[in-house]
Amino acid sequence: MLRLGRHTFADDATLMMAIVNRTPDSFYDRGATWAEEKALERVAQVVEQGAEIVDIGGIKAAPGAVIDVAEEKTRVVDFVARVRSAYPGVVISVDTWRAEVGRAVCEAGADLLNDAWGGHDPGLAEVAAEFDVALVCTHTGGATPRTRPHRVAYDDVVADAIAHTVGEAERAVGLGVARESLLIDPAHDFGKNTLHSLELTRRLDEMTATGWPVLVSLSNKDFVGESLDLPVGERLTGTLAATAVAAWHGARIFRVHEVVETRQVVDMVATIRGDLAPARLVRGLA
Repeated sequence: MLRLGRHTFADDATLMMAIVNRTPDSFYDRGATWAEEKALERVAQVVEQGAEIVDIGGIKAAPGAVIDVAEEKTRVVDFVARVRSAYPGVVISVDTWRAEVGRAVCEAGADLLNDAWGGHDPGLAEVAAEFDVALVCTHTGGATPRTRPHRVAYDDVVADAIAHTVGEAERAVGLGVARESLLIDPAHDFGKNTLHSLELTRRLDEMTATGWPVLVSLSNKDFVGESLDLPVGERLTGTLAATAVAAWHGARIFRVHEVVETRQVVDMVATIRGDLAPARLVRGLA
């Protein structure tokens, strides 16, 4: 069983985590959901499309204007409360590395803390334990939040990702986070160059073999853009190709901009693997 706050899922379920940016400067949507009502429209859209999780973020990952704790709270806390009230059946995730923000969003109704910066604030896991919510443990190679990788090197990036994420997950268990409420994420692009992200994708089965549920955030990432020499707005096909590989290797949660297309890819892979029956069978049977 996978338990994300007040929500439970079967061990073999694959989940769509839809991105909802409460920022004016996100790399992909360029502030399309900065206004609160626009963000609520985005939530309504992705829930209608079948997303089980919405991932709300108040700070873009890339370098930019300094956003302090108070401003981050202003962007996400009341919004989480509105989403919780409007959509009791959806899992609410918040993308933050700060324990103080984590505490506030848990009080507002969040189910999952998506720590995209690899345990930079060790107190975030303590908050997850206190509120009995789920936690994503990511690998960033020790990168400082909101910095770009510069000449990063690993002896073995996959081994490093496994050691760090599993270590963070076990630490969280020791603090009181339920084992069934922990996810690990190789964090493509974060603290990595394109070759590192490609290797993590090729060898993702080594991460899923740890037994911890694996989350992947592949959507429109730079490793896709550099692989195909395409700008942000033209990376969907490459993203879906990487998604298919991750799904084949057993990834469980997919953090995405495009819910419908990703779900179709993940379900098609599951059907090819024999894990999911075709939606209908007519051809050659009549």
